[in-house]
Amino acid sequence: MDTKLFTILLFLATYVLLIALPKYRAWVAIGSALIFIVSGIMPVSDAFRQINWNVLMMLAGTMGTVSFFIESKMPDRMADKLLKKTPNVMWVAVALSLFAGIISAFVDNVATVLMVAPVALAIAERLDISPVPLLVSIAVSSNLQGAATLVGDTTSIMLGGYAGMDFLDFIFMDGRFSIFWAVEIGAVATVPVIMFLFRKNRKPVTIDQVTVVKDYVPTVLLVANVVLLITASFIPNRPDLTNGYVCMGIFALGLIWSAISKENMKTFWNAFREIDYHTLGLLAGLFIVIGALTETGVISDISALFVKLGGSNLFLMYTLIVWGSVLFSAFIDNIPYVATMLPVVQGIASMMGCQPYVLYFGLLVGATLGGNLTPIGASANIAAIGILQKAGYEVKAKDFMRIGVPFTLIAVLCGYLYCWFVWARA
Repeated sequence: MDTKLFTILLFLATYVLLIALPKYRAWVAIGSALIFIVSGIMPVSDAFRQINWNVLMMLAGTMGTVSFFIESKMPDRMADKLLKKTPNVMWVAVALSLFAGIISAFVDNVATVLMVAPVALAIAERLDISPVPLLVSIAVSSNLQGAATLVGDTTSIMLGGYAGMDFLDFIFMDGRFSIFWAVEIGAVATVPVIMFLFRKNRKPVTIDQVTVVKDYVPTVLLVANVVLLITASFIPNRPDLTNGYVCMGIFALGLIWSAISKENMKTFWNAFREIDYHTLGLLAGLFIVIGALTETGVISDISALFVKLGGSNLFLMYTLIVWGSVLFSAFIDNIPYVATMLPVVQGIASMMGCQPYVLYFGLLVGATLGGNLTPIGASANIAAIGILQKAGYEVKAKDFMRIGVPFTLIAVLCGYLYCWFVWARA
């Protein structure tokens, strides 16, 4: 069988199984990766390089730090404070989504989910409701806002480096409001969507007593984690594993503090148990699977298809890039996809004799938000589902897509229209 055809078929089978077998996603992804390795399509040495160790280290470190944060009772206190300010469950969902979105504009999406999820879980426990819709809303909101700034998402960082854009260029550039505003308009537009989805959740919110925090050090560590991640994003030519080192370093400080400040080692060892190894395994497997698609030229073929279909019509090309990116990013990792498409987009703009920014922004809007369509379309979604599974909740594809699909369509439509009308002129 042709190598490329085999890769496509295995990829499709993998994603069907990932959706059909939510409890075994890690084993499905790892199994698929092993097939690619054993078949010789992805040599062992190349497979090792395909894994984004920075993301895995960042995930593991933040999960460990968050376990100390949860143990300190700070999420319960934050939940109590939020409940005092909101009249019912619907507004709790809106507030949590917007809160996660604001953080995600400056911190990696996965790290945002890991930080905000404990608050959502504490609120759900207080109100005796399922945390599934709350965490899904947090995940999709985090993915949306990741495209707002240069430091919000890996794809934004890639665009900034490729197009020579700095932090302020994402806000205002060449006398025009930039992509930041497209994302924020989309974020505001999703509020009615969340309100509609939670319209039946009008259970009143009452809280008599605010939880007492046991230890403020984990909160300081988590804030330091956020500040250091933002600071590191401004360092030119920083090592690829910088964010991973930051998160693992903060986790190590938490372990030291736990060891010297507690009467026993229960909290120390519990931090290791709270790391979601299932999610780490799932992501590692997916990195190899997507790497095989890239190495065999499947993603390049997808890029070439845009050029063939778009012709010389800028609006048609822009539309294809935005909505095609939404579709592809729902099923494949957007990092290799954006890396492949950036030079393609520049070449298209050169052939058409236009500025590339409308196409760049269309690519970012489509590729970043498209992951919200499915539970496996973005790392933040996978992290949120992993947290829920660890808490004993099963998340079916339909449960996720009930929120993710309308959220994505509204947000992308706003960004699509904004970027065209603001940036399509030469």
